[in-house]
Amino acid sequence: MMKETFSKSERIRKKRDFLAIQRQGRRCHSQHFTFLFRRNQLGLSRLGITASRKVGSAVKRNRIKRLLREFFRLNKASLGCFGDILLIVRKGIPDLSYQEVKIELDELLTTR
Repeated sequence: MMKETFSKSERIRKKRDFLAIQRQGRRCHSQHFTFLFRRNQLGLSRLGITASRKVGSAVKRNRIKRLLREFFRLNKASLGCFGDILLIVRKGIPDLSYQEVKIELDELLTTR
């Protein structure tokens, strides 16, 4: 049984990693998110989230980041890839529920 945690080793935290993914990663777009993917040699998937001030207040940005981390935490086994994932939240995003985020990201990940 896989642990359903989201540890520090599964997070992208360094600016150089974010920039490398933006330069070399493959992009997919949805209505509210931009998804970038780049393979890594670490043997685990890592997640980075970017939400600029244009998205909204700090409360709104933090809430959407919590929803995205929760989606990744619950679905990392089904992602089945060893790579770095960067999710960029687009400006003007409404208050989405977890189910709406899940539907949009499931749709986005099945097309990649």
